[in-house]
Amino acid sequence: MNLPASRLLTAVLAGAALAGCGKSAPSGAGGYGSGSGGPLAQVSTQGAAGLSTKNTTRLGGSDPTTDAAAVARATYPGLTSTTRPQAVVLVDAHNWPAALAASALASAPLSAPLLYSDGSTLPAASSQALSAMHPTGAAQAGGAQVIRIGEATAAPSGYRTYTLAASEPPALAAEVTRLVGRARGVAPRQVIVLAGDGPPALEMPAAGLSAESGAPILLVSTTTVPAATSAELASLHQPGIYVLGPSVLSGHVLTELARFGPVKRIGAISGQGASPVENAIAVARFADGAFGWNIHEPGHGLVFANLARALDAPAAAPLSANGDYGPLLLLDDSSPPARGSIPGASIPSVLASYLSDIKPAYSPQVPPVRVAYNHGWLIGDERAISAVTQAEIDALLETSPRASASEEPSLPLAE
Repeated sequence: MNLPASRLLTAVLAGAALAGCGKSAPSGAGGYGSGSGGPLAQVSTQGAAGLSTKNTTRLGGSDPTTDAAAVARATYPGLTSTTRPQAVVLVDAHNWPAALAASALASAPLSAPLLYSDGSTLPAASSQALSAMHPTGAAQAGGAQVIRIGEATAAPSGYRTYTLAASEPPALAAEVTRLVGRARGVAPRQVIVLAGDGPPALEMPAAGLSAESGAPILLVSTTTVPAATSAELASLHQPGIYVLGPSVLSGHVLTELARFGPVKRIGAISGQGASPVENAIAVARFADGAFGWNIHEPGHGLVFANLARALDAPAAAPLSANGDYGPLLLLDDSSPPARGSIPGASIPSVLASYLSDIKPAYSPQVPPVRVAYNHGWLIGDERAISAVTQAEIDALLETSPRASASEEPSLPLAE
């Protein structure tokens, strides 16, 4: 029997994932028990493992709610006391600015994963993940196991809950900023500012940067600085202000922000033709002293999401603050190739070039086991990122022999 190319790849990847663990996929949802552990909760037909290749791992399924549950379970399996989170953040999937601001709570010391509600309803995937992770309670939030972002968010029964109740996104982002400060015991010295009414695809990389750095996100509009944001910036006494997507902000907004602290711009300039894909790469490359990803070499985790699924950015934020700490990179994979066809390159050329720049390489003097490796997390199912794109990413992340005698191999890992 001849299978179309993409179906064959999917079958091979799924088989490899099952063969690697020597077990079949779980057939039911598991929960946290009083013993040493239990089965992983199945948050989609792919579970929390998804499809994997040698250099990539896919998490999630058909929607951001499932993706968030899968990322949360991968970050916190909940099988031992050390793999349970202190608290879980719950946010309404219909409130994009609130979800983006909530990404800061994935940073240390709270390190809280994020789940989505559907208004006041808790979807099955979120409920199963919450039950399986069994959060211990965060002392910094009054012992809360669930931190609700906004009054419209579901309030699951049986959990100690802490609610940030502001109704407007700028005020809610300011509340998140204050909670980050209380959790750390010191007010933030850096903040990320972006337009809550700007293009979501340009704002998506802020989620991972906030989670990694701990710099909370404050919201302005493209033309004004809301009173809640002004008040919060004033209370921080001249913080470093990093503006992501500055080209969508008016000159008036940038001037107003400069009253509260030094302003530095992050990201590509969309007014000069830069795309969301290029903007995400610029964020991954950016550094200002110790702030920023500053990724110009191999040896990193990388998170890939479809730029059309904005809510996948906050969902994936825990992967930027745990494990191999990856920045968010974006793909435009909205039109995967027809099944049965053998497509050409489906990764944007600018992204392929960046991945090639940080591709690990080895030489006879520096063998493969001594170099740094890259690993990719792919968020969502094949409708978000096709299996062919996954295979292409895998090849670009692969450690390979250097192409010429003049090319330097990747630096070895420190002893």
